[in-house]
Order: sequence, then structure tokens, then C-alpha cells
Amino acid sequence: MRVAIVINTSWNIWNFRRSLVKALQAAGHEVLAIAPPDDYSQRLETELGCRYVPVLMENKGTNPARDAQLTQRFYRIYRRERPDVVLHFTIKPNIYGTLAAKLAGIPSVNNVSGLGTVFIVRNLVSRVALGLYRFAFRFPKRVFFQNDDDRQLFLQYQLVAPGITDLLPGSGVDTQRFQPAAEFTRNTPFTFLMIARVLYEKGVEEYFEAAKLVRQSVPGTRIQLLGGIDESGGVGVKRAIFEQWLQAGNIEYLGISDDVAALIRQADCVVLPSYREGTPKTLLEAAAMGKPIVTTDVPGCRETVVHGHNGLLCQVRDAADLAEKMLQVQQLPDADLAQMGYASRQLAVEKFDERLVLDKYLRVVDDVTRRQTT
Repeated sequence: MRVAIVINTSWNIWNFRRSLVKALQAAGHEVLAIAPPDDYSQRLETELGCRYVPVLMENKGTNPARDAQLTQRFYRIYRRERPDVVLHFTIKPNIYGTLAAKLAGIPSVNNVSGLGTVFIVRNLVSRVALGLYRFAFRFPKRVFFQNDDDRQLFLQYQLVAPGITDLLPGSGVDTQRFQPAAEFTRNTPFTFLMIARVLYEKGVEEYFEAAKLVRQSVPGTRIQLLGGIDESGGVGVKRAIFEQWLQAGNIEYLGISDDVAALIRQADCVVLPSYREGTPKTLLEAAAMGKPIVTTDVPGCRETVVHGHNGLLCQVRDAADLAEKMLQVQQLPDADLAQMGYASRQLAVEKFDERLVLDKYLRVVDDVTRRQTT
């Protein structure tokens, strides 16, 4: 069978769906990777063995005319490539790719990996997006959600029929690749790490404010940030503002990296003060590597922490509470810190192992394609 994976960036396929590509290939399926071109597009072919198909897509744009053209572009690709099933990820493929797949007579499976600003900021754009979801989500064979809060919200707004919904533990985590160190060690100075794009909705501003408070209380504490700057679409922190924040000297900015595991390994605690998520991959990787977690008590993030067991939950948009929770973890005795990390590892293995995700996708692909041939 020919399976198309459609996402808003080639980078996204490489970083978050690589294991799915390999699992589909191992099951005998041909995989098409459909995404806008970037630095990772060629690697999808040379290192993953996909056939890469480029598509022009404005990830942050909200122009209806241009988005209608996106539906046409998807339709032309689907008609030309004739996949047996299309797996959509991220907002625009979920909406416009689904419409194109319906027009092309090809079954689709959607994955709601996070709601972005649609349910965080209420405005004309969000109202239009809700209407588009309601129309497009009449057509997929299955819609996966990464947490039940998101699923219930879609059901509350009557955006999707209950019978086609299902839950996944995020995108899962490779618990063999992401493993704890053989022995527990505590850094001196203590090191916090946040991994996220530099977007307001990821809680970056609160992280900077909390860093100041933590370092006032415990001078010398290392507080790091790993992630790219994204000024597009008006949701990212402008570079000039970000550089001004950095001048305060409380955050060590690490830029971007292809070896996230090495940086997690060097941290004592991983932090994500996001406003809302699907299920954050970075926290799953941190948990698998046996790291305590501090994150917000919001949908998607709260699923990764049992408060007081493998980490702490803080209030959203509250830098003072974030700083308090970071300090609580920092002040734990070595034995308690090690136990919290061990609990993270156990949670990752039992609840978030990527095999749970891959098995569901393999089953739904087989089910959808079998129905098409009978």
C-alpha cells in the first residue's frame, strides 16, 4: 500500500514521525512524505527512504483565498500520486488536506497534535478555523487526539463525530533511544532546560521572568533554552525583544540542535510552561531519560506529570508560581531528585512508549485500506 504522510514542515516529519515512517515501511508499505521544502527534505529520501513530494504551504497565514489554493495543490498531488491512504498532521493539512483527499476519493486519517492559538485566542480567525474544522472533519475515517481534553473540546463544539475519534499518547517516545544515565548525578550548578520554539504560547516570557526569580534566590543556577526563533505569523517573540531579554543574563540560549538527547542528559530538570499542548514530545523524551519535569497544569502538559511523583505542575501564565516550583525541585535532596527522575522513566515506559502509537497507526492503515479493497 502507498501511504502519504502530510505535515506542515519536512523538519516535523524528520523529528516527530520518523519512527512512524520506519514502522510503515517495515510493514511493507511505500511511504510518501508530503511537506514544504526545508533543510530536512532531502534527508527524508536519502536517510529514511521516503519519496519526498514538495508542497507550497504558508504555515502561519490565514488568507482564505491562498488556503483555497492549498486545497487545490493537495488535490493535484493526491490525484497524481494516488496514495491508498493519507495521514494528516498539523492544522492546515488536517483541514485543507482532508478536503482535497475527499475530492480525490482517498481515505484520510487525521491527528490533532495541539490546538495552537485557535482555542487560546478568540477572534475572527479562530471562529473561521472552528467552522473549517467542523466542515472538514466530516470526512476522515479516524481522528486521533493526543489528550482527552482536546477530544472533549472538539466534541463539545460538535466539530467531529464521536465514533471516529481515538486517543494516542502523543507521538510517543522511543524508550530504547532515550534512556537514563547509568548512574544518577546532580549538576553543580543545578541546571534547568526548556526545549521549545521561542513563542509566547510556549511560556517563554514566563520562563525568562522565572529565571530571574530563581537566580535571585539561588545565584549561579544555570537556566537554559533550546529552540529556534520563529517570528512568522505574529505569534513568535521578535528577535529584537528576545535579544533584549537575553541581555539580562539569566538565560543561556542554546539555539537549535539535532542532538536534543545530549542536552537533556546534561540537565537536572526539564521545564515547559506552555499555555496548551497536544502532548509535548520534548517532555516525553525528558521523562524517558529519567528527568524530573516542571510544566503547566494545562491540557497536554499535565498528562506528562503526576504532581509530586515525577515532577511538579505550576499555574499557567504565572512566572512566580513557575519559579516556586523550579526552586522546589532544585532544593530536593539527591535521593528524592533521583527518585523523581526514576518515576519519570517508569511513566514514559508504561504510558508513552511509541509502540503504542505505532501499533494504532498500523492497525488503522490496514483497516482503512482493507475497506477500500472490499
